[in-house]
Amino acid sequence: MENGSDLLEWLGPDASIRVFSYLEHPADLVRATAVSRSWRQFVIANGLSKSLCTKLCPEVSYFSGIKEITPPGTVQLDESNSTTEWRNYERDHKIYTYINSFLVSTEGATSCISYCIGASSTDHFPEESIENTLKPTEEADWGSSYWSSVGEVDPAVPESLMYMLNYDLVFVDEIMIQPSQDCFQNNDYTYSSKFVRFKLGHSKLPITPAIFKLQQSHQIADENYVWTYISPQYPMEQENVLQSFKLLRPVLCIGAVVKVELLGRVQKHDIDDLFYIGICHVQVRGRTLFPLLAADFSETVHGHDGGVLLKYNPMAWRRTRIGGRTRIGG
Repeated sequence: MENGSDLLEWLGPDASIRVFSYLEHPADLVRATAVSRSWRQFVIANGLSKSLCTKLCPEVSYFSGIKEITPPGTVQLDESNSTTEWRNYERDHKIYTYINSFLVSTEGATSCISYCIGASSTDHFPEESIENTLKPTEEADWGSSYWSSVGEVDPAVPESLMYMLNYDLVFVDEIMIQPSQDCFQNNDYTYSSKFVRFKLGHSKLPITPAIFKLQQSHQIADENYVWTYISPQYPMEQENVLQSFKLLRPVLCIGAVVKVELLGRVQKHDIDDLFYIGICHVQVRGRTLFPLLAADFSETVHGHDGGVLLKYNPMAWRRTRIGGRTRIGG
């Protein structure tokens, strides 16, 4: 601008916010904060990092606030209201910039299932239980380890498998599923489903691994969960191979619960002429926000969702890296 005037001053706050709203990549917003001190202050004070994060990752709208973890013995500073307000603005900007970084790269994704919650049905329990789907793929390839549904006359009857992830905030990038093959009936039948769909979210009640067959079908019922993301349907191939279902974008799973819905049956069994679905291996691949961020469900009481608090651990900044390379804390 002429005479060294600032573009933001020339445009005014309302027009400036509108201009910034057209930025669609987190890196563009980071570059904008590096232009000048006034630009950085404008981005932080107007919560533009959070706005962009909400646009790119709608799941973050479920957070009702931020709960900062204070180390024991911390002395509370006697500061003005305006100083505290600005510190909170800077904190929120740092947090949402960090979350945005997970949306531009899938580097560092790992298998992140902690344990099985349950299955909608099981043919021979516990020999063909959902636990078999977490065994190494070598056993799945030999057909000696798998989960099987009960048989159904109607091929439209769905089935579900539910898992708990290792952390309560995980960006899920990909879910891998291998249908099972019948190796014992002198045929090569593969018991896939026609389609698969994924639900991500959290439980309204405490969860423990279900060890009884009837426990499982009750525990995975939809009314017991808040789903913060539901995927479109993906077609499944009728092949005994590990099939990759990449989500349309990295999806933040808030609450560590992943439900795999298996929709439509394609294969009958020779013995009873019923339709079955069989799965021998499942992987959920993603990246955790722990230890910097976690979810606090203390506002969710007796199944009534009062919002999820984003729990922030400032002591974790120095050991946290974006993509394993860039250090955040000073």
